[in-house]
Amino acid sequence: VLTSVLEILKQDLPHPPLTLFFPVQEEIGLYGARFASLSRLGKPAMGFNWDGGAPGLAVVGATGDYSIDVVIDGIASHAGGHPEDGVSAIAVASLAIADLTENGWHGLIEKGRNRGTSNVGIINAGDATNVVTPQLTLKAEARSHDPRFRKRIVAEFKKAFQRAARNVRNSARKTARIHFDAQLKYEAFMLSENEPCVQTALSAVESVGLEPGVRISNGGLDANWMVAHGIPTVTLGCGQQDIHTVNESLHVESYLQACRIGLQLATASD
Repeated sequence: VLTSVLEILKQDLPHPPLTLFFPVQEEIGLYGARFASLSRLGKPAMGFNWDGGAPGLAVVGATGDYSIDVVIDGIASHAGGHPEDGVSAIAVASLAIADLTENGWHGLIEKGRNRGTSNVGIINAGDATNVVTPQLTLKAEARSHDPRFRKRIVAEFKKAFQRAARNVRNSARKTARIHFDAQLKYEAFMLSENEPCVQTALSAVESVGLEPGVRISNGGLDANWMVAHGIPTVTLGCGQQDIHTVNESLHVESYLQACRIGLQLATASD
């Protein structure tokens, strides 16, 4: 985006009205795009977003995502003196995650024609090994392009933690309490290949000598919220590879191709 603007200014190139938008906190929830002050963006007819991947592929759809927060309140006791008096929050979480994994509700989820993913990503618990852990907090996510199936995944998570709590009791038959909260982070979307922004993106890709194509993403994009705000938005790659790993890198040639595509889009006459 910045390269395109610099070239326009440097060469005094003609261009249609342009709005530049740099949303923050994409990785942790698309917050910049979600809470954008739309009145400050003007009324763009279409949007173009850049993310990881090949520059010739236009992302025309992306999955939706629920965040899941679980707090397990167990019962503390001395782990050596009276372990039977305690209810371990860690034991409850372990049983719940094992339940989800065994029944196909954790990781890649395939149930008939329905597809989705889930992941338990953060667990915090415990202060000492000689204490039966009284509390655990857990963060997870559930994704699917199908809103109904996504809600089903969330429901299965809740049931798994409730079952686990019932199955861990102390000597007084007391159990842990489960506090379960799920919030929509972003909704899925799908653009038609006939959408003007899609056709414009594919033409720009072709103009720099690449073979254009379209794909659907299983990750969240700023485009999820831009589309929800009423701005049809295509996402193009700019060369990042092996994202979210220690091998993440930038393919420089692809990045430079993405810059040329950006300039084509920024100076398109129709």
